[in-house]
Amino acid sequence: MTPDKLLAVLERVAAGRLSLDEALAELSRFPVEELGYASLDHARPLTQGHPEVVLCQGKTVDQVEGICRAFVEASGGFLATRADEAARKRLAAVFPHAEVHALGRTVFLSTDGEPAVTGRGTVLVVTAGTSDLPVAEEAAVTLRAFGNRVAQLNDVGVAGIHRILRRHAELKEASVVIVCAGMDGALASVVGGMVAAPVIAVPTSVGYGASFGGISALLAMLNSCASGVTVVNIDNGFGAAMAASRINHGS
Repeated sequence: MTPDKLLAVLERVAAGRLSLDEALAELSRFPVEELGYASLDHARPLTQGHPEVVLCQGKTVDQVEGICRAFVEASGGFLATRADEAARKRLAAVFPHAEVHALGRTVFLSTDGEPAVTGRGTVLVVTAGTSDLPVAEEAAVTLRAFGNRVAQLNDVGVAGIHRILRRHAELKEASVVIVCAGMDGALASVVGGMVAAPVIAVPTSVGYGASFGGISALLAMLNSCASGVTVVNIDNGFGAAMAASRINHGS
């Protein structure tokens, strides 16, 4: 239940076009809908400014479908993350208009066509290497779902540092920059030293044995010598996107 939808119900009641019983029926799922295996927070747009997102990881395909159906009935759409192949196939079959992104493991069904851009500027998602693209795509889809203009720079890591240096103009134009990098995670520090915009670093689990599944990149980013770089959890493109979206929508 978005603020606009709630206001529309109240206006119809006030204008006499909707009875109290009819309004109660429309609001019956608000603020929490109990499914037994899940408690859906339909008030999330009023408290946090965005709908609740479906994390598919650890859920059965039937549970994922049930949750997404409930969100569609309540608000018209949903964003599902960490959706494996089985979940993606089920959601694509049930919701044929949904966008399925296999690389980023997301499924997105917009409530009103293409999401309106409501953020102030452009959020730039940068990858050190092609292997970081799954995390970057999760971030990019999430950003667009919540009204942000998104641009991407791919495969511009420090192994060939001239690749990022030659894109300086694009970095400077961004309102927020998300940097996805594995291996040594050094790209976050490089970008953090090049721009005034907030930089959100995402360590990825890309690398050989001594990278310890992204821990090496995580520690390097936490120890960045570039002031003000913020770091999220390993492979957490979604978390980086939500933080960037709040910044991009802030006053």
